[in-house]
Order: sequence, then structure tokens, then C-alpha cells
Amino acid sequence: MKKNSFFYIILVTLVATLGGLLFGYDTAVISGAEGSLQTYFTESLGLSSLVHGLTVSSALIGCIIGGFASGFFSSKFGRKYSLVLAAVLFLISALGSAYPEFLFFTKGDPTIALLITFNIYRIVGGIGVGLASAVVPMYIGEMAPAHIRGRLVSLNQFAVIFGMLVVYFVNWGIASGHSLEWLNDIGWRYMFLSEAIPALLFLGLLFTVPETPRYLVLKKQDEKAMSILSKIYETTMAKATMFEIKESFDKNKSNATLFSFGKKIIVIGILLSVFQQFVGINVALYYAPRIFESMGTAKDASMFQTIIMGLVNVIFTLIAIFTVDKFGRKPLLIIGSIGMTIGMFGVAGLAYSNIIGIGTLIFIIIYTASFMMSWGPVVWVLIAEIFPNKIRGQAVAIAVAAQWSANYFISSTYPAMMEFSGGVTYTFYGVMSILSAIFIWKFVPETKGRSLEELEYILVKSRKVKAL
Repeated sequence: MKKNSFFYIILVTLVATLGGLLFGYDTAVISGAEGSLQTYFTESLGLSSLVHGLTVSSALIGCIIGGFASGFFSSKFGRKYSLVLAAVLFLISALGSAYPEFLFFTKGDPTIALLITFNIYRIVGGIGVGLASAVVPMYIGEMAPAHIRGRLVSLNQFAVIFGMLVVYFVNWGIASGHSLEWLNDIGWRYMFLSEAIPALLFLGLLFTVPETPRYLVLKKQDEKAMSILSKIYETTMAKATMFEIKESFDKNKSNATLFSFGKKIIVIGILLSVFQQFVGINVALYYAPRIFESMGTAKDASMFQTIIMGLVNVIFTLIAIFTVDKFGRKPLLIIGSIGMTIGMFGVAGLAYSNIIGIGTLIFIIIYTASFMMSWGPVVWVLIAEIFPNKIRGQAVAIAVAAQWSANYFISSTYPAMMEFSGGVTYTFYGVMSILSAIFIWKFVPETKGRSLEELEYILVKSRKVKAL
């Protein structure tokens, strides 16, 4: 790297990670508005709790759509302009979710049509989340030098967690000092509207950053690609990197299909995404207050414990950022899986024994800390690294769509599983944590410190993927 290029690449990365912040913001903003939406729509219209559940989770439908669509947009229009589209979708969702009446140019009593419109806007925001969740790590991974790529891509996960933390405080600030009636009629609108501020900031700043050199080479814009590389590397290194990138595209001049480099690499990407959700992390994040309440904790205490978990998430994500390029991807993931296993089996044991106390909080903190220092950020790093240049857009799209589908499945089945047995539920997540460790140990390669083109050669030229 050039002596002064570190500051440049950090600035570019921080702009991109605003997409991660909006990812966290959009998915978590519903937490503060959920009760008011139930009153404003579900109860006033006499609808069932099922309808309310679908309303709360409607953004996840958009996330799946956005994940699938990211392959088309990132390959057709580029990584940068895919993020521009995501920013526009975040902005539309923020404005439309806050005032769904705008479409009808009226404001009156809630109606079924208004509820449908609200859900459409939430789905639009979800599409933005799906796009950002796929393209932000891809963008950072294609811009970052190999020796700090893990840290920079991991910053995106920190931004996601930080976005969630920000919106929790924003929601609290909006609700503070106001009556429940005001909150149910007006306050929830301000919660959604607040997302417009980071969305506008993201949209504006995106026009200050470049397209990635690898996408520019894909589109035969070699001079522009070389110009970007020259801002990051010394002249000799920039030329060598440019040669590697061009060679990776020239070795197979025909249009590459998704399975041109073998099926195993695609399956590994999908399983990384699925395991990240099947270990139960979003249950711990989305249902944390309910988990504590179900085990006998008072409501105020459960909210305090959730804040503790939020701080743990931030601290241990930082640990991952500072260790992923030194310690490696595989060791962090395996250690994380072991910690998650201990945490989930601990919670399961307490649930089976019907023991209520500080132990539950301790085991959940062990679990979430283990996830945040490993599977939270590192999976995004690997997804950004392991796919060859020619199919990266398509392959990342498949992996991210699989992740959101797994997220939806795990989150939606949790209440029913808990009705059956809390012990069985947490045991299932513990078993998934064991399987995730075995999967990493047996099938996932170490990618630390290697260029994307070097990884492509190692991982797919023989059409075999093996632990390195």
C-alpha cells in the first residue's frame, strides 16, 4: 500500500459501511414501533395476531428479494450503483412507512388499503437491506488490500450492530415524555421517518467513492481500474494487481455461469449463510426481552439485560475486527462455534430444569459474544472472498438470499418451538452450533492474507475445495 492510501481506503470503507448501518437501522426500527402498529392497524381494524406478525416481519420478504436481485444489479450496473439503488430504496421506505397515506393523498382512519401500502413500503426497505447486505461486503472486499481485507469487511458487521443500537436510542428518544396515545398515533411515524437522515447521507456520500477496480476490469474499463489501484498501491504493486485481475478474467474468455468453477464453492457459500442463521442468533437478538420474561425476569429488568447484550455485541464485534487478519478466519469461526455451543446448551439445561436466575443471562452473553467475535462478521468476510471474480455477483446473491430465507425460517418458527419446549428449542440451536464447527473444520479454507485472485486460483482451478 502507499503510505497515504490507508486513509483513503478507510474513508471509502466507512462510506460503504453506511449501507450496513442502514441494514441494522431498518431491521431494528420496527422494534420500537411494533406495539403502536398493533394498536393503530391490527386492533383498530379487528385483525388477527397473524396479520400483525406478517406486518412486523414483512421487511424480511423484501430482504430475500433484494438478496436474489443483488446478483443482477451488481453485475449489470456495478457495485457502487447497486448501493445507490439501495440508498434510494431506504429513503423511499422511510418516507412511505412513516406516511403510507401519501400514496392516497389523504389522512384519515386506518384502512386495509393503508395497511397493505405500509407493508409494501416495508418490503421496499427490505429490498434495500437485501441489496446492501450482499453488495457492501462485496464492494469492500474488492477495494481492500489483502492484508487488511478481513478487518475492513468486518467493519460492516460492526456498522450493522451500531445501526441497531442507534435506532434503539432514537426510538427511546422519540417515545420519551409522550403519552401512549401520541405514540400510537404519531410517534411510530417519526421512528420510521428518522431513517431518512442516514439514507440521505449514504446516498450523497456514495457519489464521492469510486467503482471497484475488479468490476471496471469486468466491463473493460482498464484505465479507470488502474487509476483506482494507483490510489491504493505503489506503482509496481498496482501494475501487478492489475495483471492478476485481468488474468483472472482472461483465463476463461467465455461467459462464466454460476457453476463454471464447480458446485462445491457455491454450496460452501450457501451453508456458511445457513449455519449463520440456524445457530439461532436472530432469535437471541429479536426475542431477547421475551426470552428473559419467559424465564421470570420482570419487563424493565429484561430491557436492561437486552441493553447489556447490545453492548456485548459491540465489544466482541470489535474483537473480531482486530483479530480476523492476524488470527485467521477458520480459528475464529471454530472457537465461536464452541462458545455458542456452551452458551446454548447452558440455556437449554436451565430451561429443562426450570431454573430462573443470573445463569440465563450469563449463558446468553457467552453465546452472543461468541457469535459476534466469529460468525457475525467473519461469514461476511468469507462470502466476499471465496467466489471467483466472474461469478462473484451471482454467487453472493445466492448466498445472501439463502441467509435471509434461513433468517425468516428460524425467526418465524421460534414462537411455535417455544410453545412445544424451551429446552428442545435451545438444544436444537446448540446442535447446529456443533455442526457449524465441524463444517468449518472439514470444508472451509483459510483465506487470510491472500488476494482475491490468488484465492480463486487455489480454490477453484482444480475444481476441488479443501481445507488449506
